[in-house]
Amino acid sequence: MTVLLMTPPMTQLNTPYPATAYLTGFLRSRNYDAIQRDPAIELFLEMMTSDGLDIIRQHVEDNFEQFNDDELPDVIYAFLSEFDRYSLCVEPVIRFLQGKDPSLALRIVSRRFLPEGPAFDAIEQMTAISGDVLQNAFGDLGVQDKAKYLATLFINDLSAVITQGVDPHFEVSRYGERLAAANPSFDDLYDILMGEPSFSSEILEQLVELYLEETQPSVVALTVPFPGNMLGALRIAQTCKAINPDIAIVMGGGFVNTELRALKDPRVFEFVDFICVDDGERPFMTLLEYLDGQREVDELVRTYCLAEDENGELFVHFNDNKALHDIPQTDVAAPVYDGLPLNDYLSLCEMLNPMHRIWSDGRWNKLTIAHGCYWRKCSFCDVSLDYIDRYDAAGADILVDRIEQLIEETGQTGFHFVDEAAPPKALFALANRLIERGVVISWWGNIRFEKTFTPERCQLLADSGCIAVSGGLEVASDRLLKLMKKGVSVEQVARVTKGFSDAGILVHAYLMYGFPTQTEQETIDSLEMVRQMMSSGCFQSAYWHRFAATIHSPIGINPDDYGITLADRPETRFAENDVDFFDPIDTDHDMLGRGLRKSLYNYMHGIGFDQPMNFWFDQPVSKTSVKKSLIENAINNVIVSS
Repeated sequence: MTVLLMTPPMTQLNTPYPATAYLTGFLRSRNYDAIQRDPAIELFLEMMTSDGLDIIRQHVEDNFEQFNDDELPDVIYAFLSEFDRYSLCVEPVIRFLQGKDPSLALRIVSRRFLPEGPAFDAIEQMTAISGDVLQNAFGDLGVQDKAKYLATLFINDLSAVITQGVDPHFEVSRYGERLAAANPSFDDLYDILMGEPSFSSEILEQLVELYLEETQPSVVALTVPFPGNMLGALRIAQTCKAINPDIAIVMGGGFVNTELRALKDPRVFEFVDFICVDDGERPFMTLLEYLDGQREVDELVRTYCLAEDENGELFVHFNDNKALHDIPQTDVAAPVYDGLPLNDYLSLCEMLNPMHRIWSDGRWNKLTIAHGCYWRKCSFCDVSLDYIDRYDAAGADILVDRIEQLIEETGQTGFHFVDEAAPPKALFALANRLIERGVVISWWGNIRFEKTFTPERCQLLADSGCIAVSGGLEVASDRLLKLMKKGVSVEQVARVTKGFSDAGILVHAYLMYGFPTQTEQETIDSLEMVRQMMSSGCFQSAYWHRFAATIHSPIGINPDDYGITLADRPETRFAENDVDFFDPIDTDHDMLGRGLRKSLYNYMHGIGFDQPMNFWFDQPVSKTSVKKSLIENAINNVIVSS
């Protein structure tokens, strides 16, 4: 029995999403014939060719045939008027971003080689505020990075052309996201799938046909980590069934685990045969045993499939054989990247900020230090779900063994630990083992900014190869941090992040606004805290997320405890996660959000720290009540009487 595992479009362009690598490694350790492909990157690369752009131009011209030049969207006008240059540059730029043609950097930085569409306006806007932003960021010697940034803007323009002129569902990392995310009805997705395929869908179908011919699988497994993968996954399944109706199609992944837990619409099973939730190893292995005649259907673990009632009507049935436990982390085996085009991923520079760019720049081997979250108390988090609730660690020696195995296979020494929050004790043990065994890697991952991370331990992590960490500062308000059971204070986060930064480790902070009962004053004070921390070098990068209540979080389960009322929702037959709510505190979070993002964008480029709070917002806002020296005093452990 041959199993073909695939990641549908779109996730990321710089490195493979790890789910298929995890499952391929596990299945091979259990003697299954497992093969993996990444149609996401291959779809994008097929589009980013001279021939691909020629087809895109034909679609664009057809779709805008009735428009005058002055009516065209800016990116479409630039594409059509400079098409010959786009066609000439696209393949060399892709090779450059793949690291296959570094000499092209000198032509790119000349600013005379690439056509410059609307994406390049960001350079002029930042230059107007702070002078020559490219010179400030890269100087005279940072030619490769400067070229990578300009080449990324070029790719962003072409992606916008596809979205605005060819396929409205196309985005580099969120393909068709709005069709799936928290959508209680399957109708929108179903209508798209029943209609004429788009240009990108046609390429995807050709790739899938090639994969099936190459591998001749009995089972196709699709991971759907994000809402933006769902449309692509169903297109792949639809194509597989059209080619060979006997292929068993299995679906799982983060989006499925989070949003399809109340699935009732049988139409989904016109495309797939089985849907597994939570950790995939045990459900998938029992499913393969069932397909091989070794188990009965009622012995499946956490698996949806179609069943028939006494009247012959089909309905969605969920099997959960609780007699079988999940595979412990010690036994899941190392990920395997065989079958993925490791030399074809693109290293992008989407932002000049050195920490923020790590997500899109470089090819990272992905590993998990521990399953689940050792804290699992945060009120906004899906702590009731298995991927958070069930904590299970593998141990330092096993992790270092897997690290060495991956280095030998891939030739890459960069690692991204993809834990919900890496446990400090496990991190310190791993750091010591890496040093003791002389294993040289560069690594980064997500943590909680807890006081266990002393300056001395931050230095230990740096000595072991840690280059960056990310973690949640969230609302930057002690009242709200206590309400959300975050287990940290603002001053503690300031000290911890400063310790990481002083050890040479880049720091990214996740920020949140619009939390239940959050006032305008608290939001402005949070921004002032962030301004002080970034100005003091505590962290270099951050991102403001708008709070969303989810049905699997303590807030979604017990909204009264947080002073909100959940909105009524239609019956869920497909996806369910985010839920609207009424907050009696009347705060204009939309207006505040625009200012928060604008200020942070400037702070991440090292500018705007001296601007007053009102500068960032569309209308007057409250003055901050935060003392100007609060963070400085916290870093220096100065106790100030109130």
